[in-house]
Amino acid sequence: MGGVSVRGEVTELLQGLLRLNTVNPPGNETQAAELLRSYLEPRGVECRLYARVPERANLVARIPGRDPAAPRLLFLSHTDTVVADPAEWAADPWSGELRDGEVWGRGALDMKGQVAASAVAIATLAREGFEPAGDVIFAATADEEVGADYGLSWLCAAHPEAVRATYCVNEGGGDRIVVGGKALYLCASSEKATAPFTLRVRGRSGHASMPSIGDNALVRSAPLLERLGRIETPLSLSPETSAFLTAVLGEVSQPADALARLRELAPRAASMVEPMLRATISPTQIEASQRRNVIPALCEIGCDCRLLPGQTQAEIEDALAAALGSDGWELEWLDSVGGSRSSFDTPLRAAIESFIGREEPGALLVPVLLPGFTDSHYLREAFGTIAYGFFPARSMAAELAALLVHSADERVPVDDLELGTRFLAHVARELVS
Repeated sequence: MGGVSVRGEVTELLQGLLRLNTVNPPGNETQAAELLRSYLEPRGVECRLYARVPERANLVARIPGRDPAAPRLLFLSHTDTVVADPAEWAADPWSGELRDGEVWGRGALDMKGQVAASAVAIATLAREGFEPAGDVIFAATADEEVGADYGLSWLCAAHPEAVRATYCVNEGGGDRIVVGGKALYLCASSEKATAPFTLRVRGRSGHASMPSIGDNALVRSAPLLERLGRIETPLSLSPETSAFLTAVLGEVSQPADALARLRELAPRAASMVEPMLRATISPTQIEASQRRNVIPALCEIGCDCRLLPGQTQAEIEDALAAALGSDGWELEWLDSVGGSRSSFDTPLRAAIESFIGREEPGALLVPVLLPGFTDSHYLREAFGTIAYGFFPARSMAAELAALLVHSADERVPVDDLELGTRFLAHVARELVS
């Protein structure tokens, strides 16, 4: 890449980003946007900051295209992170420490590493004098982790032309796994919807010193909570999961049979695939009496629920009734977002495959359904964008990376940072040159 040390640049930029505390809330992402602007503008990349409030800015950088009607490519990322407890870490979460070829810090994997790689990739293209047919855009947005409308959702509504794109590369995929001797790179072309709900159990309050005079809602909730923890919704094959299983197993008919075969062949892969085959329900919060000496009349159980694309809340209500019975509880759905997909037969797929073919001949690119969700759904809904989650990683095992995201000792290998930077530049050259 023009004799410039991409490896050194992306490492140094990531270290700078990790030293900025952008835990959301409160976010304070403007400091990250300003750091990125100070890196990009001297390298010939035009930048603009968009902010709903001053301290929560989104950066949008651009190499303008020659043809306003040509397809646009967007590198999408976010600069906010989840919280970190330094007591749980073997290094300072905001140190950006380079240790044994890995950069440590909150957000190294989710997703300041890809932020840095996207910035260095677009800077490299600008340095080379790259003149794309359509715009190459890099957006480093605020507020992905909470989604309180300071980030991409707000940009799509308030400044749509800043982020309108034909193709988008985002987070959520790129892991390399080996199943049955086949090297597979996972591309997230679809994702589940998040559909949280609250389960309420009612009783009768009373003084805690005389338990028999009340009807303890917390105690009444216990058997329901246990059944919630064991609930299994029906299995269903999405197009993406069917394509993945076919690549691994050959012909696939019934999801239960495919899952059983995969468990025999690769148990770890099976545990990753199972959430792609069904809706999931996980009780994660509980609230009852606010006073130790008061028997609670109400117990509320907060549940994380993830739906397959196209799946309805009514289907989940049926599964809950079958598992819990129809009496003794109430259900309130909270806001549901996500649950979208992009076609996998696109020029963006071809560009990714050409990179993999050059880096690792014989490896396969396979679509997956992301068990969580990302900001890609805003672009699909607003502009019909073809959006994939893909940032290649082959130095860190996918199983380890999954354990580190949102957890202690998060870190990213420098080798993967360099690989990802080269990948992003390659996609731009292939897709919009």
